[in-house]
Amino acid sequence: MSGTNQCKNCEKSFEESFDYCPYCGQETADKLTFGVLFSNTISNYFSIDARFFRSFIPLMTKPGVLARRFVDGKRLSYLHPAQFYLFISVVFFFAFSFSVRKADDTLTQKFKKGFDREIKLDSLGLMKDSIGIAKAKEAIKANAALAKISEEDMKVIDSMMSVEQKAPELSFSFDRKVLDSLISVDAPETEKLEAMGLDDADSAITKKFYTQILKFYEKKGGGILKTLYDTIPITMFLMLPLFAFILKIFYWRKCTFAHHMVFSFYFFTFVFTSFCILILANSLVEIPTWLITMFYFSFILYLILAFRNFYRSSWISAIFKANLVSFVYMMFIVPIAFVGVMTVSIFLY
Repeated sequence: MSGTNQCKNCEKSFEESFDYCPYCGQETADKLTFGVLFSNTISNYFSIDARFFRSFIPLMTKPGVLARRFVDGKRLSYLHPAQFYLFISVVFFFAFSFSVRKADDTLTQKFKKGFDREIKLDSLGLMKDSIGIAKAKEAIKANAALAKISEEDMKVIDSMMSVEQKAPELSFSFDRKVLDSLISVDAPETEKLEAMGLDDADSAITKKFYTQILKFYEKKGGGILKTLYDTIPITMFLMLPLFAFILKIFYWRKCTFAHHMVFSFYFFTFVFTSFCILILANSLVEIPTWLITMFYFSFILYLILAFRNFYRSSWISAIFKANLVSFVYMMFIVPIAFVGVMTVSIFLY
């Protein structure tokens, strides 16, 4: 007679011959290893199985068809749109991070050179000015008698022309020498902020802004591009509902907002996939500018075909709405998102 096992998850008893608990489905053998832990994590969150390949081909070759099939009820056969988007976006930002790291290093070096360089007047300009002033003084002295210029007036003119000409300093509004000395002695942050011009009566937001500017100054601008990059994935995810909202305006009666979200997930998945291919290709060979330009225009063509297949629009309607949606999104949503990314980056730097 076979014995019984007790499930460690739900604590119910079942026959010893069972490999899985009949009540909760947990495996009876406790084989939690490092490999099992991460393989389960990847499979649970990304589910890279046959559904991925079954979804990838129509996504790339049949614009709008995959979203249409999912909305029509064929959901178990294909990868969930949000899951598909999550996986591709992780792959894209991982590949893009290498370019960002290189660009951030280059930008940091330029910032350091800019901070360390003393802002001086152009030596050529100074030479030209000094020669011109000398000639003017000689001309005035030679014609002083004819112009009836007294000796006292000549002294005044001579003193005015001898005044050192100074160029306006292009620098921060605070005294850099004072701040540099405070930084060198590791002074408290409050003293540094006070040297920058922060007042006790300023608001918390103003103080935060000054603090971030101080951090930027101390680091010589290092890492600012990476901080900007880190905020983009969240911003892109938040921009998805805005894109779906625009679609809802143009196709008010045809679909629910959830259907527009499905379309948006798949469309941006296509965009990220295309950029992954572009990054891979660019790492192998240098892609000419004209081809990159055509690459960006291909998104409009894809959107036209996607509108045609998903919303079952006429060609005229699909072309008109695809261009108008792209225009509205690029002219209004993207700039607002860019300002938001810059603001968040400053406060998270």
